[in-house]
This record gives sequence, C-alpha cells and structure tokens, in this order.
Amino acid sequence: MTSSAPNNNLDSRLIGRFLEMMSAERGAAANSLAAYARDLRSYLEFLTAQGVTLKAVGTDDVRGFLADAEYLGLARTTAARRLSAVKQFHLFLQSEGLASENPAAIVEGPRAAKPLPKMLSDAEMIALLAAADERVQRSEKKALFKALRLQCLLELLAATGLRVSELVGLSYRAAQTDDAFLTIKGKGGRERIVPFSDRARGYLRTYVKALKVETESEPKWLFPSHGAGGMLTRQHFGLELKSLARDAGLDAATVSPHVLRHVFASDLLAHGADLRAVQQMLGHADISTTQIYTHVQAERLKEVVEKFHPLSKKG
Repeated sequence: MTSSAPNNNLDSRLIGRFLEMMSAERGAAANSLAAYARDLRSYLEFLTAQGVTLKAVGTDDVRGFLADAEYLGLARTTAARRLSAVKQFHLFLQSEGLASENPAAIVEGPRAAKPLPKMLSDAEMIALLAAADERVQRSEKKALFKALRLQCLLELLAATGLRVSELVGLSYRAAQTDDAFLTIKGKGGRERIVPFSDRARGYLRTYVKALKVETESEPKWLFPSHGAGGMLTRQHFGLELKSLARDAGLDAATVSPHVLRHVFASDLLAHGADLRAVQQMLGHADISTTQIYTHVQAERLKEVVEKFHPLSKKG
C-alpha cells in the first residue's frame, strides 16, 4: 500500500466532480446520488484514518474498506453497494486521467448469504397430516382413492424426506417390502438406503389395497397416471398438496414437496441425528448442502431465546 499525506479538500472535490458527472451524464436520481455521496464519504473517512489519499489507493485499501464494513456488521447488500460506488468512482478517476488504474476493479464483493430453507412448524405439519386423514374420512368411491393416494404420498414424504421426483417415481415392486428400508435411486443414478417407518408402511399398505382395486393388472409405478410418463407428475402432486394445505388452514404458498423434505431433515437434526447420516438419507453428494439445516436449527434456537429468555425482553 502506498501512503501519502491525505488532502481532504482535494479528495472531497473529486467526489463532488464524480457526483456531478453521475447527475449530468448518467441521469442518476436524487436518491442514488445521495447514496453515492454517503458511501464515498465513508470511503474517504476510512482512507483518511489510514493516511491514504484517493490518488494513492491500492487494491488492499479497497479490500480493507470492505473488511471494515464487515467488522461494523453491515449487511452484505450494503457492503456490495459500497463496493459498487467505489468501483465506479475509481473508474471515473481513471477515465478522467486522474489515476493510472482502477484499484477496485479486481476486488470481489461479499458473497450473498445462502437463503435458509422454508420450513413448517410442528403444529403446521400436524395440521397438514390431520387434513389428509379428514379428507380420507369424508371421501367416497373415486374420490376416496385419490384421497388415499395423497395421504400415502404425504406420509411417505414426511417419513423419508425423498425428493419429489424419487417419490412419484417409486416402482410398484419397490414398495412391496416388509423391510425397514427403501432402496432409492437418486441423482446421478446413485443408490441409497432410506429408513421406512412402521407408520409409513401402514399407510402404504392401505393405499396399495385401494390401488389393486383401481388397476386390472400390476402397475409399473406405485403412483400410476394416465399421462405420458405413466406416473403421477411432480406438478400434479404439488397442486394436490397445496389444496390440502388450504384445507388445513395453512398458506398454500408456504407448502410444497420440497418444503416437506426440509422439515424431515431439520426435525432429524433437532432430535440429535448425526449430520453425516442425514446427508446419506437425503442423498446429498456434498455434506455442505446438508449443513444448511444446522443453520435452520440455530435460527430456531435464536427465536426461542428472543421469545422466552427474560433478559431478551425489550423495555
């Protein structure tokens, strides 16, 4: 890093010239100009504290400014906006012949945080399962078979955490087992063993009995359909699940087969399951994909502390 005595007046004038250019040539709105001004003032204050002028800035100084944003606890979006302002400003200095290079050009912004999976609470999951039971109880004839099929799909998904494509793609023969495990062929043709609970097997047996009545011969798929693929589609199951969510009094937008897979994984970890075992059951090739659920648990614990711990109360 090259140091020299800072000249705040000169540096401030350069920022002013940049803002004038953004207004006159780029047509930047007043709010955008105000944001540029704030970010560049913060940048100038940081450089002044380091004893560096704008013309003497190096790449390490720009990275230091980003690190300072992280130290201050600023959001990634704020840090990314700051870096954008700094990059454009140094590009302006370079284009005006006031600097020989842009020290911010090769600096990468903060990576966006990976969003946490959407989840359902225990109460919401219980309500969903109860709605499936109630639909079976009040259905007759043709509607009863569809209700039993949806109930079986829901129970299997809740008990195994299968991908929706793996679930609707189960063969009829694969389900004809009294074993405590299902053999699943997942992504990339990789096979894995998934535990299969007594409760889930009970619902499966009830559905298979109804399926035998519906079909004249043994079907290829456990959830057959008249569609081109011969099996129930993921989209159709998703729509049926959203209909069931509405019956349960839930927001249908928050319920999907993939959300139930998240619930399965998170519940396992919440009850002490080993992360590697959860990875194997979900069929994740990389354990870092499974680790997202540990963050879900951390968020849940944080919510509990904020809600119930006396020292977290405001006022």
